[in-house]
Amino acid sequence: MKPLLQAIKEKRFYLDGGMGSMLQAAGLPEGLLPDVWGMEHPAVVQEIHRAYLEAGCRLITTNTFGACPLKLAPYGVTPSQVMAAAVSNVRAAMDQAGVTDGYVCADIGPTGKLLRPYGDLDFEDAVGLFAETVRAAVQAGADGILIETMSDLYEMKAAVLAAKETCGLPILASLVFDESGKLLTGGSPQAAVALLEGLGVDVLGVNCGQGPRQMAPVFQSLWENASVPLLLQPNAGLPQSQGSETVYDLDGEDFVAEMMPLVSMATLLGGCCGTTPDHLRRLIEAAQGIPLPEITQKETLLISSYCQAVALDGNEPVVIGERINPTGKKKLQAALREGDMDYVLDEVLRQEEAGAHILDVNVGLPGVDEVVVLTKTVEAIQEVTGLPLQLDTSNPEAMEAALRRYNGKPLINSVNGKEESLQAILPLVKKYGGGLVCLALDEEGIPASVEGRLAIAEKIIHRAEEMGIPRRELLIDGLTMPVSAGGERAKVTLETIRRAKAELGVKTTLGISNVSFGLSKREQLNESFFTMALQQGLDGAIINPKSVAMMGAYRAYRALMGLDNLCQEYMEASASAAAPGPVQGQEMSLHQAIEKGLKETAVVQARVLADSGREILDIINGELIPALDQVSQAFEKGVLFLPQLLMSAEAAKGAFQVLKAYLPAEESGESPQILLATVKGDIHDIGKNIVKVLLESYRFRVLDLGKDVAPEVIVTAVREKQIPLVGLSALMTTTAPYMAETIRQLRAAGLPCKVVVGGAVITQEYADSIGADRYVSDAMESVHYAQEVLGVAGTKPVS
Repeated sequence: MKPLLQAIKEKRFYLDGGMGSMLQAAGLPEGLLPDVWGMEHPAVVQEIHRAYLEAGCRLITTNTFGACPLKLAPYGVTPSQVMAAAVSNVRAAMDQAGVTDGYVCADIGPTGKLLRPYGDLDFEDAVGLFAETVRAAVQAGADGILIETMSDLYEMKAAVLAAKETCGLPILASLVFDESGKLLTGGSPQAAVALLEGLGVDVLGVNCGQGPRQMAPVFQSLWENASVPLLLQPNAGLPQSQGSETVYDLDGEDFVAEMMPLVSMATLLGGCCGTTPDHLRRLIEAAQGIPLPEITQKETLLISSYCQAVALDGNEPVVIGERINPTGKKKLQAALREGDMDYVLDEVLRQEEAGAHILDVNVGLPGVDEVVVLTKTVEAIQEVTGLPLQLDTSNPEAMEAALRRYNGKPLINSVNGKEESLQAILPLVKKYGGGLVCLALDEEGIPASVEGRLAIAEKIIHRAEEMGIPRRELLIDGLTMPVSAGGERAKVTLETIRRAKAELGVKTTLGISNVSFGLSKREQLNESFFTMALQQGLDGAIINPKSVAMMGAYRAYRALMGLDNLCQEYMEASASAAAPGPVQGQEMSLHQAIEKGLKETAVVQARVLADSGREILDIINGELIPALDQVSQAFEKGVLFLPQLLMSAEAAKGAFQVLKAYLPAEESGESPQILLATVKGDIHDIGKNIVKVLLESYRFRVLDLGKDVAPEVIVTAVREKQIPLVGLSALMTTTAPYMAETIRQLRAAGLPCKVVVGGAVITQEYADSIGADRYVSDAMESVHYAQEVLGVAGTKPVS
């Protein structure tokens, strides 16, 4: 039989459909991990696999969605035991069905934890957990690895790296997007394509969370941006409650009707929650005759952060902020040596506000451990901004450390034509992904001629393509030289940029300001040279975005070249330039510190305000709460993402802890106002933990019962502590019925509490059907409902 990857190139493959809902129908007890139950009831699992095989599915996933060491530990079993049994069950079902052309895909789901800094699971610990499961899959004889239902690109990166470092099997990566087209942590489809293709997955796609119709816009975006085959596994519509059962609103016929517009874009098709062998049989019959999609190699270079992508498409130039570089900057040098990260982050935010699209990060200083400091700085920057970064170091060890922890796909600055550089940097690009800045110099130095620089560029391109790094990922740096040294240096650089783009088909980049080194009135030269470079096709301009002249030249070029429709951005920038803005070095207010997510600065400013004699409640209501409200409004408008929201919440909590010491002691025995719990059988508590952080930042008192909480425990806690508001979360279809049961028991006990529900498998219709008082689709809606039920203030007013 052909290897799976080869087979995928030749025909459309059909994965199976829902497993959890099928197991429930076959007798899976509510709340029990399906993976473990499947080990104990192999005949049941084999029967389900066989039904999908008989429907025509030939890529069967193992019953191992929860085979993470963290999830299996309470049951006393290991990933190796679970995976061996699961792969054996698929093979047995193939034998029973007489199928000889089927493949086994090891199914790997999320850990159920949010990674640091927003959660408590370290990135390397996550890699280790996934690696243990992948090793088990290899040992059991799986044909491929399916990493699915991931809502966080950072966790997905950990899982993909674990698979790459542990095995050579094909890697299929599938994400779950919400109704806004974003991941839980804010990632866009473009950002997902950038990261996953950079990491080298073989197939990427989307599953769960929604039906085909709701999933269509995200899948279309993946199709427009991806250069690898796509996978599509929607739910059978949206969940509803019928008595004690959770059902989905699309039968086989309706499911197929919604799938057909998407079939031509998908190489792998299947189903997720609520789909059955009948759904897949009907889909396979309907899709016969639809040709396999042609996978085209896109030419756009995508650079990304955890939430957004920046596209270098050869037409639209982008600004790369140069200010996080200690060369000639004494204050930044001191901040890096002293670990004063808030100074660095202030510079980051000012560049973002000035209009930078990407930020260069260089921390190279004598006496600084660049391996540690670069990684620490990158992680800190990603806590406060969603802009992609350019990692700038000549130290390969520091580059790899930062690349590994970077959340997204960065620009890598840089490689050059020296053999030592090529051997050190190209393997890092191949492993981790990244747009690569290629300096046109080698062991002989910087050629004086255009031809010499282009020859080095061609050498780098050839070596990169030999390693499987596409040409679209490369940016040639023509090397800006000071014109003060005489000659035609600027002319050579500009011609190198023009010809590299026209003749070599690559993107281009330049550090602009070096052209004026050693001369007075440098900005005049920089501005003119910048405009000339843009005219020659410059794609990535490394400049100071806080320079009014440089950004003015950039915006004027875009307006003149028809890149700024109706000159709207040009006029907006002109209007904002007329208004007074923040002054560099000016002390940041408490409001600003919370808005920017700068916890250390927020703590300092809270103490300053408290010591000034200002009324503490006035500080809370006049600074802290309005800042949180402003951030939450930006989040709800989609201009700020979950990680930034959480960092602002943490900054507010830090400030409140300072202010709390100045308030009279709270009454002893004060009861919690809100109870939070993930329902019985469900060990995924990411959403619940996010809600807790935000509620506490608004000063609500929260009792967190944790995960896998039985209805009886919740009822007892609500009765004993007289809690007025209960928040319930569920991620899995198999555990959603316990949400209904918990609400039923609360009502039967006559408790007057309100109940708010949420989670990946929960919808407004389902919430209504189980008697919840409110459904929320994100964490901020929970805060708003708490304010509605309990009042705006989370604590009793202090007289």
